[in-house]
Amino acid sequence: MKTIRQLFGRESGRRGAGPSSAGNASAGSVPANTRGRSFGPAPLVQPLGVSNSLFADASNFDQRFVEDYEKIETTVNALRTLGFKIVLTSGSFDILHEGHSMYLEAARQFGDFLIVGLDSDEKIRARKGENRPVVPQMERLRMVTHQRGVGLVTLKQTSHLKWALIKAVRPDVLVATEDTYTQAEIRELEASYCGRVEVLERMATVSTSARLRDIIIANPAPPVSAVNAGSARSKLASATRSRS
Repeated sequence: MKTIRQLFGRESGRRGAGPSSAGNASAGSVPANTRGRSFGPAPLVQPLGVSNSLFADASNFDQRFVEDYEKIETTVNALRTLGFKIVLTSGSFDILHEGHSMYLEAARQFGDFLIVGLDSDEKIRARKGENRPVVPQMERLRMVTHQRGVGLVTLKQTSHLKWALIKAVRPDVLVATEDTYTQAEIRELEASYCGRVEVLERMATVSTSARLRDIIIANPAPPVSAVNAGSARSKLASATRSRS
């Protein structure tokens, strides 16, 4: 497992140096007056069907959010043709905080193009209960596209098969937190679906769930499911009165 200090100390100079496997100069040999600028081969990607907006500073949500996994696979194949090293990570990213931003920035440093899979609202509710997520999926997607270094975002649905996004992307580097995969799963992933798995520590001292527990304890309220059920009963009673 890598710590944030180790990662940024060793690899922060890589960003802005262009595709990792394309033979470009390392960050240490880039002239000082050009260091930190984007060196993505934007003039070359359009003939391969990849939008230049994926490399712009702006969030460009309409281009960065791709729901169709087949289209993501096509984009990844085009980027690999240009020598790009692809990084994939996933998460809920509910109530985005500093830890999320640090995690995404750290993940980006393992390659040249970062893809982020966000758990859908339905997927999070199934795992964490009716009161989650607090922030709906489209807003969470937009917020993640505003994070530095994120190239593309997509949704992970409950209907998707196990590891569907990983199998579509087949990333050079799959980044996860320590409780995401077992050691047996990591071995299987590295043998069949990705170059390697990098495990990062959690980068927030307080999780979103812990913060929400404090808020809920201080401000108790019925769960979302109970509120929705009460609303449905009220509508039914109103419709019954109007017919009588």
